[in-house]
Amino acid sequence: MQRYDLISCHDCGVLHRKCALRPREKARCTRCGAILYRGTSSDLARVVALILGAALVFLIAQCSPIVEITYSGIRSSATLMGAIRVLWSEQMRVVATLVFLFTVLFPAVELGALLYVSLGLRAGFKVPGFDLLLRAVRAARRWGMIEVLMIGILVTLIKMTAVARVAPQPGLFAFAVLTMMLAVVIAIDPKALWNIGDDLAPQAPPRLDYAALLASGVELLPCHACGLVTPFAPGAPGLRRRCARCGGVLHHRHPDSVNRTWALLLSAALLYLPANVLPVMYTRSLLGVQEDTIMSGVVYFWESGSRALAVIVFTASIVVPLLKLAVLALLAATAQRRSSWRPLQRTRLYRLIEFIGRWSMLDIFVVTLTVALVRFDAAGEITPGPGAFAFGLVVVLTMLASMQFDPRLIWDHPSPLGEKHA
Repeated sequence: MQRYDLISCHDCGVLHRKCALRPREKARCTRCGAILYRGTSSDLARVVALILGAALVFLIAQCSPIVEITYSGIRSSATLMGAIRVLWSEQMRVVATLVFLFTVLFPAVELGALLYVSLGLRAGFKVPGFDLLLRAVRAARRWGMIEVLMIGILVTLIKMTAVARVAPQPGLFAFAVLTMMLAVVIAIDPKALWNIGDDLAPQAPPRLDYAALLASGVELLPCHACGLVTPFAPGAPGLRRRCARCGGVLHHRHPDSVNRTWALLLSAALLYLPANVLPVMYTRSLLGVQEDTIMSGVVYFWESGSRALAVIVFTASIVVPLLKLAVLALLAATAQRRSSWRPLQRTRLYRLIEFIGRWSMLDIFVVTLTVALVRFDAAGEITPGPGAFAFGLVVVLTMLASMQFDPRLIWDHPSPLGEKHA
């Protein structure tokens, strides 16, 4: 049974009536074209099997060596956790923490929470912490970067073939399978699981007459965590309104959205120059010490004949951060002025930077694996440089800036209810 038949578009705020979808079907906003929700299989046994399979592959990928290289008769291999430990021991603890969060913790949270919740629903009850776990799934999905790590592994493999003999290990194939399985898992909509949980609840919230509420002019306030749309009741100033279903904070627009976006954006812009000028790696050998910046890595791939890789690294590490800074500045400036200029095109730009934001971490993952693999003592050793630290912060700050920006402001002329967003 579909209990809540209205859904709000995350990108423009328009309310739509929900309809049933078959698996792999998508519902899109009629105004801005954003994906509102996807059809999810009602076969919970199949959902549990898929998530359990992905979780098992995830464990294999984390515990298995990814690649082995041989240089002058010396062998070296690396697991993902081993690479993170090397970064930690090299005093690059912020970068090590970021890699751990994006490739280990957040994917584990998503798979573990989904598996626990789905097993409970299949057994016919809502597990303890049901709402908190599904909110955690939504948050973890925005930061998990297994697909970016997979491309980083491939770039590292090609880079290492120029200096050593490379042998793929089980972890490489496990990460490849995991990337494909996560592409299917992401189609499991937490909002659909919330609706299934409400059907199992002995005292579910009553179904609302949305047509009557809209006709009476009552403001409807959507929860962006669980999707529940509820009537807006003005409260005392500063009072936080929370969703009756999941406990998430409700607001018409993110408070101080533009100011927070500007603060994070300017911080990222200040770090962008040192991120590209300072070395991201030091290569120590019998011939001395060589410093490598992001741009020198691009030049190396280009001159060695791997021009496709040079384009990929240049795009992910140079073009994408600059594009994010420029687009976010445009969006923040036009929202601050409450401009009505091309709202659909600006919304599409926002979706673009949301999609490409994580790919800037590609170079950090390449540095992580390279540092872990090239540990040959006197014969050769690679250590991380301060540029990796600065670049990692640029990626995180720009992602936070895009998350703080409320795209619904693009469509507000002027801001509704006189709320303060800048």
